[in-house]
Amino acid sequence: MPDRLHSTSILLIETGTAVCSVALASHARIVSLEENGDGRAHAQLVAVFIEKILRTQRLAPCDLSAVAVSEGPGSYTGLRVGVATAKGLCYAARKPLIAVNSLRALAQLAIDRGLLPSPDCLIAPLIDARRMEVYTALFDAHATPRTATTAEIITADSFAAVLERRPVLFIGDGAAKCRSVLQHPNACFADVAASAAGMLRPALEAFEAQRFEDVAYFEPFYLKSFVATTKKAAE
Repeated sequence: MPDRLHSTSILLIETGTAVCSVALASHARIVSLEENGDGRAHAQLVAVFIEKILRTQRLAPCDLSAVAVSEGPGSYTGLRVGVATAKGLCYAARKPLIAVNSLRALAQLAIDRGLLPSPDCLIAPLIDARRMEVYTALFDAHATPRTATTAEIITADSFAAVLERRPVLFIGDGAAKCRSVLQHPNACFADVAASAAGMLRPALEAFEAQRFEDVAYFEPFYLKSFVATTKKAAE
């Protein structure tokens, strides 16, 4: 990392799945992390986590270099909570906004934890999109995307072509429900949940390249339109 990034402080916010996660990156490493995985209180917890981290590190929002947020794909409500919070901080403190692809952040976590079974292994982060549908893309061992992000309904034939050629590591909250379906010998699984810690490297890369979002107009990457559901009345 360039020397100037070692004095960069970036607040990292991940709320796109059942995990509400906030971290502070300083000197090119995670120095504080708060998270909760029950998926029920993102709107309340994210502000509490941010306040706790800044207070513990003796920082104010104006001391930050930037705020990074998970842009999606993921939970419609969770993404809106995170993005609204990040935009509010950036607007109030006049700080730049960085967007990090949720799947890229998951892939980076697997790489950072040394979970790849071989150098030629591809990583398939799977974010739960209800029933047997997931949001996914393929990444290489450097967290470079090899396919576009898509919504996929998992069947026994999913990823068949790539699994015939090389190992694929499946991670994320959508991987568990696919384990019994994807039976190919090249299908590997690891327990990797979304975390703001996975946003560190892509956020630093974006900061160095000055790839910032328009705070006023930035919207999460939902991939699919939000569909409200209601329970059927009891018969």
